[in-house]
Amino acid sequence: MASLMRVAPELPVDNLAEALQHYEKKFGFQVVMTMPEGDYAIVERDGVALHLFENDSRAHSPGSVHIFASGLDELLAELQKRGAQLTQAIVRQPWGNRDFRAVDPSGNAIKFTEPLDENV
Repeated sequence: MASLMRVAPELPVDNLAEALQHYEKKFGFQVVMTMPEGDYAIVERDGVALHLFENDSRAHSPGSVHIFASGLDELLAELQKRGAQLTQAIVRQPWGNRDFRAVDPSGNAIKFTEPLDENV
């Protein structure tokens, strides 16, 4: 039987070098691979991979990624200390999960969600 193993979203960025610096410094990811042409890279943190590709046409729509996490309060404090651009403080959603949102320089939204134990 076929099964899905993991997901690695591809996000368009205006300037790959700037995006890589942002994901490292502001979001705490590590660059694990860059293409020799300098137009594609992979960043990872805690087993979560994001693929970034340069789209300098400025004609792209930003993407959005939903990352499930534990220790949401600590993660928010870390990203605040790093100077990440936050667009939403922690909110408890009607379905019980808590989440906050940040944005990268290209307008891509990153939502960090802490599920309730019964939702894991």
